[in-house]
Amino acid sequence: MADWQGVSEFVAVAETASFTKAAQRLGTSTAHVSRQVSLLEDRLDTRLLFRTTRRVSLTDEGDTYFQHCRLLLDGLREAESALTQLKESPRGQIKLTAPVTYGEQMIMPIILDFMIQYPDVEIDVDLTNNQLDLIDSGCDFAIRLGRLANSSLVCKRLATRKLIVCGSPTYLATNGTPHTLSELGQHNCLRGQHDYWRFREDGRERNIRISGSLRCNSGIALLDAAKQGSGLIQLPDYYLQTALDEGSVVRVLNNYQDLEEGIWALFPHRRLQPLRVKMLVAFLTDALTNKVL
Repeated sequence: MADWQGVSEFVAVAETASFTKAAQRLGTSTAHVSRQVSLLEDRLDTRLLFRTTRRVSLTDEGDTYFQHCRLLLDGLREAESALTQLKESPRGQIKLTAPVTYGEQMIMPIILDFMIQYPDVEIDVDLTNNQLDLIDSGCDFAIRLGRLANSSLVCKRLATRKLIVCGSPTYLATNGTPHTLSELGQHNCLRGQHDYWRFREDGRERNIRISGSLRCNSGIALLDAAKQGSGLIQLPDYYLQTALDEGSVVRVLNNYQDLEEGIWALFPHRRLQPLRVKMLVAFLTDALTNKVL
């Protein structure tokens, strides 16, 4: 076991870039973590970390060693997880984060169904439009929408979404129905965070600048305004299902709809998913796939 001494502490420091955060993760003291890493460096006769009062970073040798050690620890966790998963029912806590509106409308009803089926699982949900650091926040995974930035996180697509342009029958009767992208300049386009809408024309993505009398960062509020005849909106399909079904808004410019985007579960690369997390992700995938327009 001497060969393993200090490895867990070193990997924790490398992943959190902090002796303090590594100690918190491992449930021990900062002094213990520092001592174990120093003993490891002495045994290897190699400096693995650069230490300053403000930050901790890997040396080139430390980065190489870290990549190998992480695989070894993941293998050990996977072996332990395989034994745990022999139990007949998932149990334990899951922590996740999701955007506010999507979380309220789409994720939470599914989670409540999951908890009814698996009462031994406790779920902690942080609904926020801020993209939390999964390691610092202790989240098992995050729900993210649309295009993903380059990341070290592992992702799994749960479902897809598409952007739809629509307006109320009253608005279209009064102002006409646009049939080409150039006609958008003649319409009151209710805006969210951006001054452009995304389309696809002749196989190429196009961003069309729009203008209108209302800007709001709430999709629900924009939908309410459109239903009242204030103008056109472009929103993801999950906002619009009920309104389209009941006919309070009507789709337009269907031939220019952009490609579908992913709805993702993102996981910290350092973690293997225990049975309870795998089952919740599968449950979400099944439910969301059936709900998307």
